[in-house]
Formats: sequence, structure tokens, C-alpha cells
Amino acid sequence: MDHEPNSTQAGTSEQAAGSDLSGDRPGRIVLAATPIGNVGDASARLVELLASADIVAAEDTRRLHRLVQSLGVTVGGRIISYHEHNEATKTAELLDQVRAGKTIVMVTDAGMPAVSDPGFRLVEGAVAAGLTVTAVPGPSAVLTALALSGLPTDRFCFEGFLPRKAGERASRLADLDAERRTMVFFEAPHRLEAMLRALHERFGPDRKAAVCRELTKTYEEVLRGTLRELLQWAESNEVRGEIAVVVGGAPERAPGTPEDNVAAVNELVAQGLRLKDAVAAVAEEVRVSKRELYAAVLAAR
Repeated sequence: MDHEPNSTQAGTSEQAAGSDLSGDRPGRIVLAATPIGNVGDASARLVELLASADIVAAEDTRRLHRLVQSLGVTVGGRIISYHEHNEATKTAELLDQVRAGKTIVMVTDAGMPAVSDPGFRLVEGAVAAGLTVTAVPGPSAVLTALALSGLPTDRFCFEGFLPRKAGERASRLADLDAERRTMVFFEAPHRLEAMLRALHERFGPDRKAAVCRELTKTYEEVLRGTLRELLQWAESNEVRGEIAVVVGGAPERAPGTPEDNVAAVNELVAQGLRLKDAVAAVAEEVRVSKRELYAAVLAAR
């Protein structure tokens, strides 16, 4: 990572980058990240690909037209609408185009395709068919929110949108009870208050978190505090814009008595977790042997 390429290596890399857009290579799919707010974050490679690709598959063609207009670029190829409602029918058509030697650029409304956005089916199909898939990296709401949250960034997980129904949401959060990594979620502004209330109830009022709103846009706002404080803010304000919520991981708990650990397992089982999963979660949290804890739970029944 620390070594600079020699002149021969650099020349080879430049040639590869150039041929990437020349059409000399077999067909391929390029997942291209688009700005999450500020159009100035668009990469030069994104601009070049939009102009040169044979096909641009867009989640929303209207947003694509606004983007290319802002970038001052003309799409040189055919534009195809590709979104969650037509992925199943359009994927086979796009894969046939790749087999025919076409370069397809996949873009979504913001950020990286396939990450809580359309694109996974296309990648899955291409991998199964042995077709080439690559990416043009760029803006990411997940990483931007994580970096700005003020919470630990060394280990994290992305959970996307929580279920809308209260029972399903509570079940998902129960699965995350012992999650030690920082968690990143997306949420719609009109559901933020309900989400924060669910987080508050599950993880406790003092868990550290951040609400990141309108990232990279004019009215960007990052609120940091406890879940109690953030819930109070959401209850008192009309929240708008694109939202990412970052929540600190579960604090390390000191090993309790064997009885305490068995009770913790039984509580998770009562919430719907399988016994094996509950044992694994508690054993990891309090750092005891899974085998011994499992045996203790069975003995106490």
C-alpha cells in the first residue's frame, strides 16, 4: 500500500484505465456511485462513463436527466429504467446486452448501486453468468454518516431500513441487542420519531447516537447525543430530508453470575431468539464459554 508504482506499472495502469472506456474489452457492468447531495462530488470517471457507455440503467430516469444536466454531460448511449419494480424482468435483458459486448453503467438516485438500492439482482445475475462487473466508487451516505457521527468507526455494520411494522421492527432490534459494532441505519423523515422511540426502548435512553440529515447538501445537519435527547428533538421538530441514523454498539458488560447469564439467555429466548443464538449472544457479550453457558441453561430447565 505504501509503495509507489514504477513507471512501467504506472503506464500499464493508465492504459488499463483508458481501455476501460474505449469499448475494446468485452461487455461489462459498471456500478457507478452518484452524488448523495452535492453534485460537485461526482467523479471524473462517472462523467466519462455517462458519456461513453452503450447503456445507462437508471433507477429514476428523471433524476438521471437532472444529474447529467447539472454535470454538463450528454449521455451517449441508450437510457433504460431499472428499479425495484422491474428488476426481475429487466435483468435478463441487460445481461444479454453484456454478452453482446455492451458496457452498461448502473446508477441509482444517490450513492452506490446495490447498497440499499437496486443493483443486487444485476450483480447476482452477472456473477452467476460469469460476466464482468466492476465499479466506479464515490459518495456514500453510510460512510459519510459514520465518519461524522463521532462514534467508533473501527468496526461497524450497515442495517439499512428497519421494518415499518412495530412488531417486526422490535424483533430486528432484539437481534441487535448484543451488537458491539457501531450501527448505521437509513430512515424516512416521517418515520424517524417512531424509529428513535423503538431504539430508545430497546437499547436504553443513554446509548450514544447521531442523526445525520441532508448530508453534503446546503442544509446538512448532524445531531449527536443520547437516544433520549435525539428522541426529544424529533418529537419537537418537523424533520425533513434524507436521514441516516448512527447508533453506538452495546457496551461491554462485566461477566455476571452463572445465574445472571442463564437469565439473560432466557430473556432473549422469550423475545423470540433461538436458544443457540441467544446463548451465542450472551456468551460473546459477557465473554464466557458458549458450551458451558448452553449446558447451564439446559441444566436450569
